[in-house]
Amino acid sequence: MITVIASIRVKAGKIEAFLDIMKANLPYVLQEEGCIEYSPTVDLETGLPTQRLDANVVTLVEKWESVECLHAHLKAPHIAAYRAKTKDMVEEMTIRVLKRA
Repeated sequence: MITVIASIRVKAGKIEAFLDIMKANLPYVLQEEGCIEYSPTVDLETGLPTQRLDANVVTLVEKWESVECLHAHLKAPHIAAYRAKTKDMVEEMTIRVLKRA
């Protein structure tokens, strides 16, 4: 199993529209072979001194059975459609692909 942490910086004022599109795509992703978890999250204020908050970032937590499943996910037609709908909303995206230590 692998874990993917995607950090998506959304343009100011676009976060709700972006999340609506992402949430509409969730059922399709969750049906993909090898998808264990696919959860969009946003920062929660906790008062912890080391926490860095950013209201314009969506952190996507994904779990996949394998790297091959992740590669197939990235080629899925519904992901291409999602990217087309959100391309003008996204400023930057970075990912980390992790394995259990």
